[in-house]
Amino acid sequence: MQPIQLFALASRQAEWLSVRQEVVAGNIANATTPKYRAKDVTPFNAVLDQTNTGMVRTNPGHLVDATSQRDVDVVNAKLDQEIGVQESGNTVGIAEELAKSGEIKRQYELNASLIKSFHRMMLMTVKK
Repeated sequence: MQPIQLFALASRQAEWLSVRQEVVAGNIANATTPKYRAKDVTPFNAVLDQTNTGMVRTNPGHLVDATSQRDVDVVNAKLDQEIGVQESGNTVGIAEELAKSGEIKRQYELNASLIKSFHRMMLMTVKK
């Protein structure tokens, strides 16, 4: 029997979400800091490439190619076309950062509920 890697994958995603939330919170905290450049983290697909839980593509249209970046890196965020660079040199868009924060919350809740459901399913199979 092969080990179940779902828990390791969910743990890795929770770590990634934690780092991303920290970066977004830093962006919001520095929204009025002159010359502050907004930051973001590498996509989770890049983190998946580093784990042994890689997904298998059976059809080219099923999964998008992941980038070749390594682990979770904090990088300068792409410039928001609506806000651009403010007079102070700051590139943080509060609305965009709050939207990211909400997205992170939803992803974390989904992660936690999937693990909870999987755990319940595992316990039910062990009881029988």
